[in-house]
Amino acid sequence: MVREMRAEDVLLVSKAEELCFTDPWSLDSIKEGVNSSLDTWLVLPVDEKIVGYCVFRIIAGEGELLRIALLPGFRGRGLAKKLMDQVVEYSRKKSVKTMFLEVRESNKIARNLYKSYGFSEESVRKNYYQNPCENAVIMWCSRI
Repeated sequence: MVREMRAEDVLLVSKAEELCFTDPWSLDSIKEGVNSSLDTWLVLPVDEKIVGYCVFRIIAGEGELLRIALLPGFRGRGLAKKLMDQVVEYSRKKSVKTMFLEVRESNKIARNLYKSYGFSEESVRKNYYQNPCENAVIMWCSRI
């Protein structure tokens, strides 16, 4: 069951971050984030192991999905939808009206997931990502 991240989850999330991204956030960034009043971190534990997580930020009624990740062996099982469902539920409780995100242009699976939640592709940020260099697709959802 998806739950809010706790301090004792930080190390496991950091290790997952390194497995899931070519440009992982540092352990210190994750520690800071879990204590941020703006950010909400959710984790998906399976058998006491964190297999997925997400982080989003809410400012003035607008949300930004900053990260969502699943360990490679747990992809394709609908678990990202469990995380997204909780992002939507939490955002609605906090009166979020719109949400945006950026995603690697090549990440068609994630783009399709976001589209299924009402996000639309609005623009492209050229060469936004590094390692490897790639465009970011900016997606918006105006009805969370």
